[in-house]
This record gives sequence, structure tokens and C-alpha cells, in this order.
Amino acid sequence: MHILDTVGATPLLELSKITLRPGAAPHLRARLYGKAEFCNPSGSVKDRAAKAMIMGAIQEGKLAPGKTIIDATSGNTGIAYAMLGASLGFPVKLFLPANASAERKEIIRHYGAQIVETSPLEGSDGAYLAAQEEAKAHPEKYFYPNQYHNDANWKAHYDGTGLEIWEQTQGRVTHFICGMGTSGTFMGTSRRLKALNPSIRVIAVQPDSPFHGIEGTKHMASTMKPGFYDEKQPDAFIEVNTEQAYALARRLAREEGLYTGVSSAANVLAALMFGEALPPSSVVVTVLCDSGTRYVSDPFWDLEDDLGAPVTGGAHA
Repeated sequence: MHILDTVGATPLLELSKITLRPGAAPHLRARLYGKAEFCNPSGSVKDRAAKAMIMGAIQEGKLAPGKTIIDATSGNTGIAYAMLGASLGFPVKLFLPANASAERKEIIRHYGAQIVETSPLEGSDGAYLAAQEEAKAHPEKYFYPNQYHNDANWKAHYDGTGLEIWEQTQGRVTHFICGMGTSGTFMGTSRRLKALNPSIRVIAVQPDSPFHGIEGTKHMASTMKPGFYDEKQPDAFIEVNTEQAYALARRLAREEGLYTGVSSAANVLAALMFGEALPPSSVVVTVLCDSGTRYVSDPFWDLEDDLGAPVTGGAHA
């Protein structure tokens, strides 16, 4: 078996202890599950899209020996590219914001990939523009997957993640709730689930402000939109607060034994918020995008939770 054969087929974990408010008794009537994408070989959901984009390019002759893989990333897709490059023998050059977590940058370097840090004030958009400019300047040198505009990104989840969720819930899934960065995970998974059962509700999660600390997610109203993003695909949107996502990440570790990253916590927070009003027959699935080991140096782990803090945000069509 090759390491790439281990991408996908991740477990679906039931989250039965976590509650919306700290210290409260479990009250969520719906059943809540998290797709454990940190079980992929490089440690995140982005392994799926990266594998699809790279292997597709090799099959089409767009990526051949002598070329370097180049792209922009907020971290996780870059780690997946770096793993793939090391495994398949391709150099990798990645543009990412300088404020990406130190752990993610170190993992990329340990795989042997080159990092070009861009302005943290420009976020993922700045990294995207810088990578695009470099790729256009030297087309003979690079293969540029362009994860924000590559249909292989969302199709990896249409073919994989969505079908896996359907099979793992025996077709009982009623709601899919997930955040968006490139939007590939949400778009591909929700399209597949809707194709299997049009009555499944799909809810997109995003930060409640353009200035947020939920790495890997986009506030779509204030940023460059991915080429395959369809704002009509979600049945509803739900906004989450950065500090509350931080708090839930801490609680997931202590109450569920799940040491996840902040985007995973934001997904679970949104699922708990949305799930409060759902009937007992509901089966809600969200995505645990990566592990908290990629954010160990982030200071939010050491903050004290305010047990009385109200949960804000909400869903809208």
C-alpha cells in the first residue's frame, strides 16, 4: 500500500458529551457526528483535494518530472502538497500568510517544501495573488494547481467525503454543516448529499467578521471568492465568533477527548447552535478538519473559559 492509498475513508465520530454552554446538561435532541479528517495521512481534510489535483495533473501530463508544484495556502493544503511532493518526487513551493501557525510552517519545511511568507494583513488573498504572479511569470517551471479554482478540489469531496457520510450514516443524515475556505469540502460534500437525498439541509459556516482568528476559513462577503463557490448552494448560513470557537476547541479536548483545530471547533459550535431547534430524528454531520497539534503555540489554549458567556451568532437563509 502507498501512503496516498490511505487518503479518505475517515471515521465518523459521535459527539455525545459536548454542549453549547459550558456546564450544562446534554440537551441536544439531534444526534451529532464529526467526520474525523485529521485521520488523513498528512493530518487534515485537505489531503483529499490535494491528492485529486496532483494525481489528475500527472494523468493529464500537466505535471511531469522537472516541474515544481506551486500554490497559495493558509497551511493545511500546503502540508498536503508537501507530503505529496515528497512521496512522488516533486519540489513544492508554497505562498502563505506570515501569521500562519508556527507548527504548520514547520511541518511544511520538514517535508522539504519551500515557503514564501506573505503579508499577514492581506491574509489568504495576498498569498493567492503572490503565487499566481510567480506561476504566470515562469510557466515552464511550475505546475500551479490553483486550489481556489480547480474543480478537482470539490469533486474530491463529491466522490469521497459526501458518499462516505451517506454510507456511514446508512442514509440517515439530515443536515450537513461545514465551514468554507476554498469551499471545496462544503461544495463537493453538499452536492453529493443533495444528489442522494434532496431533502438534506446543508448549512455553510463562516466567521462573524472579516477580522477573525479562525484559520482556514473565509468571510465570503469581504474576500476573494473561489471560482467554484456557489452562494446559492447552502440552504442557510450560520456565523460563529472567534473567541467562542477558541473556547469550544478547549472544551472539545477536555470533554470529548478531541484535540482539534479552531476550524473544527467552529464547525461543531455551529452544529450545536443550529441543532438546538432540530427534532430528535435529526442526524447532523460536520467536519473535524485537522488536529490541535498544528496550533499548540497559539495562546488561546491557555485562556480561561467564561462559563457565563452567552453564545452569539445565528443562522440565516
